[in-house]
Amino acid sequence: MNAMTGAEIRSGFLEFFRQRGHEVVRSAPLVPEKDPTLLFTNAGMVQFKDIFLGVERRANPRAVDSQKCLRLSGKHNDLEEVGRDTYHHTFFEMLGNWSFGDYYKREAIAWAWELLTKEWRLPKDRLYATVFTTDDDAEAFWRSETDIGHDRILRFGEKDNFWEMGETGPCGPCSEIHIDRGAESCDHQQVAGHQCGVNAGCARYIELWNLVFIQYNRTATGVLEELGAKHVDTGAGLERLAAVLQDVRSNYDTDLFRTLIRFTEEHARRRYGANEADDLSFRVIADHARALSFMIADGVAPSNDGRGYVLRRILRRAARHARQLGFTEPYLWHVTKAVAQTMGVAYPEIIARQSHIEEVIRSEEERFAETLDKGLALLQQERATLRARGARQLPGEVAFRLYDTYGFPVDMTADILREDGLAIDTAGFERSMEEQRRRGREARKAGTEVGVSHRAFATRFAGDRVYELEAEILALYRDGEEHTEVREGDAVQVVTVETPFYGESGGQVGDRGDIEAPDGALIEITDTQKSRADLTVHIGVVRRGAVHTGQRVRLQIDRAWREATRLNHSATHIVHAVLRERLGTHVRQAGSLVSPERLRFDFTHPAAIDESVLTAIEEQSNAYIRDNADVTETEMGYDDAIKKGALAFFGDKYGDRVRVVQMGDFSVELCGGTHVRRTGDIGVFKVRSETGVAAGVRRLEAMTGSGALAAIRERELTLRQLGELVKGSESEVTEKVERLLVQQRDLERQLQQLRSQVAGSQSADLLSHAFTTRQGFKVVTAEVAGAEQKPLLEMADALRERMGSGVVILASGIDGRVNLLAAVTKDLAQQYNAGKIISQLAPIVGGRGGGRPELAQAGGKEPSKIPEALQAARQLFTAE
Repeated sequence: MNAMTGAEIRSGFLEFFRQRGHEVVRSAPLVPEKDPTLLFTNAGMVQFKDIFLGVERRANPRAVDSQKCLRLSGKHNDLEEVGRDTYHHTFFEMLGNWSFGDYYKREAIAWAWELLTKEWRLPKDRLYATVFTTDDDAEAFWRSETDIGHDRILRFGEKDNFWEMGETGPCGPCSEIHIDRGAESCDHQQVAGHQCGVNAGCARYIELWNLVFIQYNRTATGVLEELGAKHVDTGAGLERLAAVLQDVRSNYDTDLFRTLIRFTEEHARRRYGANEADDLSFRVIADHARALSFMIADGVAPSNDGRGYVLRRILRRAARHARQLGFTEPYLWHVTKAVAQTMGVAYPEIIARQSHIEEVIRSEEERFAETLDKGLALLQQERATLRARGARQLPGEVAFRLYDTYGFPVDMTADILREDGLAIDTAGFERSMEEQRRRGREARKAGTEVGVSHRAFATRFAGDRVYELEAEILALYRDGEEHTEVREGDAVQVVTVETPFYGESGGQVGDRGDIEAPDGALIEITDTQKSRADLTVHIGVVRRGAVHTGQRVRLQIDRAWREATRLNHSATHIVHAVLRERLGTHVRQAGSLVSPERLRFDFTHPAAIDESVLTAIEEQSNAYIRDNADVTETEMGYDDAIKKGALAFFGDKYGDRVRVVQMGDFSVELCGGTHVRRTGDIGVFKVRSETGVAAGVRRLEAMTGSGALAAIRERELTLRQLGELVKGSESEVTEKVERLLVQQRDLERQLQQLRSQVAGSQSADLLSHAFTTRQGFKVVTAEVAGAEQKPLLEMADALRERMGSGVVILASGIDGRVNLLAAVTKDLAQQYNAGKIISQLAPIVGGRGGGRPELAQAGGKEPSKIPEALQAARQLFTAE
C-alpha cells in the first residue's frame, strides 16, 4: 500500500471521478442552507436532498465531493464516546460520488473496486463486499465487474444493507466494502463467545465505503414502489480510509490528527502514548479543535440553545481536557492554527476566518474558566461523598447545579463520572430541568399575557398601508374580565374582527391611535399587543362616552407613529445585512426593539466592534439607503422562501406560508413587520452606540429619518455651545478643550502641592499639641474643619513621618457628615490596631468603618458628636 497523506487521498478521490465525467462539487456548509430544521450537515446527501425528492434537477447528473460533516447523535456517536476509542469523531469528511438518474450499480461497483485495488493498491484478499439479501443484481455485478473472491461476497438484511432517508421517501439497498485489518485489531477478544467477522461488531473488519442504490420510494403504508429514476449515493469516511492507507491502527495516528497532537505535545510538554488518561485528552482536543474551527467558520456562535449550545458543549469538554493536560490559561484557540495549517488548502474558509475563530474560542474559554475550577471542586467533593457511601449515582439536583450554576453540560459531567464508574441520576436531573422550565413558563406568562381569554376567532390585520377602517367590536375587557360595555375613565382592552393596528411582534412595538364610535364615544389606544390566542388586543382608556360589544367603530392609527416605526424596522434589515457582510455570516439576530424613536438590534458576535469598523458599517448602511432600492413584500411557501435565500434560523418558528421582505439584492428576510417602499425613504441612518449585553451578544442602537436628523442637530448645537465657551470655532473645539484639560491638570497638581504644604504646616501645629503616653509614644487627636478624606490622609501621613512613633486620630465635619481617620506607625500597629480603634469610635458619630492595622477610615452622620469621639480616643491611651 502507498502511504498517502490525507490531502492526497481526498484529491485523488475527487480526481478519479472527475476523469469519469463527475462535476467536483464544493462541500456544503455545516449549517444546512436549505433546511433550518436540521442542526448540522451530517451526511453527503444533505445538499442533494431536493434532487432525490424530484424537486430540483442538475445539469450534470454526476457529482463528486468531500463533504464536511458533524455527527453528534445516535447510538455510536455520543459526544462522550469521542476520544475514548480511536475511530469515533465529532467532525469528519465524507468522500462521495453521485449519480442522479444516470449510471447505476454496475459502474458504481466497478469504479469503487478500481479505485481501491488498482489506484490505491489495497490487497484484494482482505476486502469483502456485502449486498442486501434480495439484491441479486449487485452480487452479479460484483462477480462480473471485479475480481473479488466470490466467497467474500456476503448477504445481509435490512439492518446492515438497506438505506432509508426516513420513515417514508427515497430508499434502497446498499453494498458495503469492508477490510480485514487482522486478528490483532479485534477489540472484542475479552467478550465471551465473540467471533470476528464482517458486521460482527469488532474493529478487525471495518467498513470502508458504502454504495447506496436508491431505487424505491417507501409510501406511508410501508409499500416499496420502484422509482422512475434510480440514483447512486456513496460515502467513504476520509479519516478511516487514511488509517487503512497509511497502515496505522488508529485514525488519530494519521497525518490528519498527528499534526494537531504534536502541537499539543509541544505546548503541554507531555508525550502522546505515555498513558491512557493523557492520550484521551490529546485525542479529545485534536478532534474537538477541528469541529470548533469548522463550526465557527460556518457561522455558529456559542449560545444556550440549538447549534450554539452544541458548539459550547464541544468547547467546554475540550477545555476540561486541556485542564487535564496542565493548561491553566485558555489553550484551545491556539490549536486552531494547526487545524488551519492541516486543512486550510482544502477548506480556505477556515483560513479566511481564522482570527474570528480564535477570538470566539478564546472568549468562550475565558468565560468558562471562571467557573470550571469551582465546578470541578464541587464534583470532586461529590465523587468523594459517593465513594464513601458506596453509592453509584450522582444526585440529579447536583448535576443540575453543575449545569445551571457552573455551566457544565450534562454529558460532560457524565463523562467525568464515568472515570470512576459512576453515573448521573438522569430522572432527577430532568425533574430539576422541568422545574426550571415551569418557573420560566410562569414568569413569561405573568410578564407577557395581556389578559384576554381564548376565543374561537382571530383578528385580521388589514395591512401596513391601511391606516383606518370600520370594524365590529367582538370583545371588551376591563380588569382582566370580559364586559359588554365600558365607560369613560375605564382602562380597557378591545378586540375587533379586523384592525389597521399592528400588534407588537418581531421586536416592533404596537401601534397607537383612536377607536371612535358613531355617537362620539372615544377610546385612546396607547398600545397594541398580540395575545396567545392570535387576537390583536387594543389597550387604552375610554376618554369619552360608552362603548359596547357588537358596535361598529372606526379604528384609526397614529400615522406619524407608524411611519417613524416603519423607517426603523427597515433599517434593522439593512444593518443586519451589513453586519453579516462586514463581520461574517456568524452574525444573526438575537433580539430587537423597533420603535418610532430608535432601533435596537442585538446580534451574535464575540467581541466589541472597532470604531473604524463601526463607522464603515454606518457608511455602508447609508449607501444602501442612498441606492433607493425597491423593498418588496411577498407571501410564499416556507420552502420557496428558503430557496430564494431568505434568512431563517434554527429554532425560529415559521408557518407553511411566510412573508418575505427583500431589499434590493442585499437583504432577504422572513418578516411580518411594517416596511418602507424604497430604502431611500429611510433618509439617514445614525449609530448611537454599540455595547455588549451578554456573552457573545452585542447591541447596536441607532436612529433614522427625522429622529436621526434631530440627534445630529442636537450634537451640532452642543458643539457650537462648546465653541462659544472656549472661544473658538467648531473645528477648534477639540484642541482648545485638550488645552484646558492640560491646564486643569497643572492647576490640580499645584493645588495638591499647596495642600501638602498646608498639611505639613498644620501637622507641625497639631504635633505641638500631642500628648505623650506612659509608654513614651505620642498621640494626636484633633478636629480639622471642613476636610475631606484625602486631605485628612495626607495630614496623617505627614504627622506619622514627623512623629516617628505614635498614633494619629483625626476627624472632620463637612456637609452634615463625618470623616474619621486613625493612623498608627508601623512599630505600634501590632499593639494598637487602627481598624479596631476606628470600630470603637465610629459608632459615636453614627457611623462605621474599618481598615488595615496601620490605617483605617470611617464615615458618620453626626458631626456634633466629633468632640465626644475625640475624647473617647484620648481615653483609649490615657487610661492605660
